[in-house]
Formats: sequence, structure tokens, C-alpha cells
Amino acid sequence: MIDRLLDKTIENHFVSSKAALLLTGARQVGKTFAIRKYAKEADLDLLEINFYEDSEARSIFTDARDVREILFRLSAYYNRTLKKGKTLVFFDEVQAFPDVITWIKFLVDEGSFRYALSGSLLGVTLKDIRSIPVGYMSVEEVFPLDLQEFAQVLGVSRQVLGSIQHAWEQRITVDPIVHKSMLRVVSLYLLVGGMPAVVQTYLDTNDMHAVKMKQDEILKLYRWDIAQYDVQNKLYIDDIFSLIPSELNAKNKRFILKNLNEHRQFSRHENGFIWLRDAGVALPTYNVSAPVAPLTLNENRSLFKLFQNDVGLLAAQYSEGMALKLLSGEININYGAIYENLVAQELRTHGWKLYYFNSKKQGEIDFLLERDSDIIPIEVKSGKDYERHHALKNILNTPDYAIHEAIVLSNENMQVKGNVVYAPIYMLMFIKRISSVVPLVYTINLDPLK
Repeated sequence: MIDRLLDKTIENHFVSSKAALLLTGARQVGKTFAIRKYAKEADLDLLEINFYEDSEARSIFTDARDVREILFRLSAYYNRTLKKGKTLVFFDEVQAFPDVITWIKFLVDEGSFRYALSGSLLGVTLKDIRSIPVGYMSVEEVFPLDLQEFAQVLGVSRQVLGSIQHAWEQRITVDPIVHKSMLRVVSLYLLVGGMPAVVQTYLDTNDMHAVKMKQDEILKLYRWDIAQYDVQNKLYIDDIFSLIPSELNAKNKRFILKNLNEHRQFSRHENGFIWLRDAGVALPTYNVSAPVAPLTLNENRSLFKLFQNDVGLLAAQYSEGMALKLLSGEININYGAIYENLVAQELRTHGWKLYYFNSKKQGEIDFLLERDSDIIPIEVKSGKDYERHHALKNILNTPDYAIHEAIVLSNENMQVKGNVVYAPIYMLMFIKRISSVVPLVYTINLDPLK
């Protein structure tokens, strides 16, 4: 059984709040499994209602007069006794019946039971819901296992991970044996990715062919979801989704619209990109005109890179020989694309907004992070020339940008040269979005108005 940081998040929610918990995210990221696991470990009686598998369950809410009638119908429909304080009611696949969310306020107010919800495509679906129960429902976005979670399920000890985190914080080198072993963990993660079912397949079999088959199943599910979209746009969305691997493999990795249709403009495709983003299937990374805070004010929405939501799914769409090449340490052009996808996925999981910078005069920076008012450039290097980064030098030497430190992620051990931190790629797991909390107290003087 895979342990995740999500498990603690769910536990903390139900310990500290009476509100319902809604888990959102792409298909197959482990939402349903996490709720089932929590109910079992908390010794709760789980009543699971899957609106996709059991469309008749929607009738429980049809023309219901009040919450007591709904609870009575739930008990009767499933032939179950709901136990006050012991039953966790779990509404799964709520995208198939989003109206259930409008009842959550009344169910929570009634107070006899706890409530959890989950579903895919909710970034799309929630826009159509009449009333979101603010204060009665917490929302947690779920992602694939991140690199640290993956390392832990493989058996990397907390002590070793703690020593790596210490090296990151103190800017010191990692033990050479640990360093070499962690690079192998990264190579495996690039292929397996973080989808729980895929990770479990690897743990059970160590068979990369079985892993690939499971990944192909998930990709088929994504394409099926796309096929359910409206008739006029679903083909464009499928085209966009299909182009992600080849576009990332291109020289500048930027999504080129003419590869979709030479005569189509971005405005005609924009809804397709938004759909993929809101469904959690793709991670757009937007270009900014200048690496200065706030980045959102410099954002160019029509110029972006589009990453896969899971690096293992991306690798599964490349050549059949990819696994052998990655695990043997062979470097090829696809390797850099997959490394960048790993970084995008990890940063997004950690709560960062994704941006990059590209200027004809100064060059391109792979990622820009904004912490408080500071901008942190990140370069990703998969080859031996990790110290070659002209664009990074250009922006560090531009006084107007006032950038104090940059990070280069590569396969080499930790070293610091001037204001550039050269960190091994696995230290990506410790680049967390933690803002300094400064009390902001302001008292207005209204004496002249009295």
C-alpha cells in the first residue's frame, strides 16, 4: 500500500474541520484510493456513492424536500444504517452529478456524518455549478506522486532524504554513493512517473513493459474524456494533447500553433488549452516579457510551453527504446524534454505558478519562480555542459532585474559559484513554495473626519 503526503492532509482536515473535503485532480492520481484508505485507518464506516458507475444514485437528490429526506434515501437505497459520528459518506465521480455539491452545505449543517467528495475534470465542471458552499467544503487538488514520495515508496529512508535536504539547505555536497543512487531513482521516476496505479504496478512486478501498458491505459482514459467534450472542439483538444511530446522535443519546446493548423489563430484554440489545464491533464508554462515581480503582470498568455501532467506518461509516448536508454544513462535529445517536464510537474505539485522567460537579446530561462518579491531563475541541464548558460548570466548581470540567486539543476553534485547554485536534479523535491509570513497591521486615522 502506497503511503502519501496526501494521507496526512486528509487526516488533518477531518481532525480540525467539520467541513466536507473535495479532492480534485486528473484521472488516476489516487483520489478515491486516498479516501478509502483514510476511512479504513480511521475505523470509519464508509458509504461510497459513485455517480459515474451508478447513474441511478442521482435520483436520491431528485425533488428532495430537505436533508433528512436525502439521508433517509441514502440509507434505503444502499440498505445501510448510517451511524452518527461513525459514517463517512463519500460522493465519488461528482463530475457526473455536480449538483450534489449544492447540497453539501445542508448535509454538513445537519452534522450527523462526515462527507468527502472526489472527481476528475472538476476545473471544467465546477464552472457550471449554481452555488459553491463556501465555508462548508474545503478543496484539495491532488497530483501524481512527487519525487520524494516516489523515493520513499521505493524504500529510500527518511534519514537519507533528511541528509539530502540538509545538503540543500546548507549548500554542501551529497555523499557520492548517495548522489549516484539518487540519480538512478530519478531515472526510474522519469519512466514510471507518479500515477499511483503505475507505481504500484512497478512495485509489484518491476516489469517496465507492464508499467508501459498501465500508462497506455491511462492515456486512453484521457483521450476518452476528451472525446466526451463538445463535438466542435474535441478534435482540436485531442490534436493539442497529441502534440505535447513532439512540441517538447522541439528545439525551443514552445508550443507552435501552426503545427495544429497553419491558418488557425490562438483565440480559436484557447478553449482547448484551457480545457486541458482545468482537467489537470496538461501544465501550461507561460512566457513573461521580463523576469521581474509580479510575474503575472508580464505574462503573455499566447506564448507558452505545454507539459504533460505526469512525466511517466510523457515518456510512455516516446520511442519503445526510451526505457533502456534512460536506465543505462544514455543521453539523447528526448532526455532534456523529459527533465524539463519533471521540473514543471514537481514545481506545480509544490504550488508554484509556472513561467519561463525568452528574449531574442538575452536568451531563454527554463523556469522563473516568484517568492515574495524575489525572482528565482531555474535552468535545467541534462548533459555535461551544465555550466553553459548565457541567458542566465545575462539576466543576473542586469541590475534592473535585481536577481540575487539562480539555480541550475543537473546530474552533478552540489556546488555554488558566485550567485549560481548548481544542485543535483533530485534536490528539486526541496524547492517548496514557502512565503515568509510578516504581520501586516494598519490603523487608519479618522480624526479629521470626526
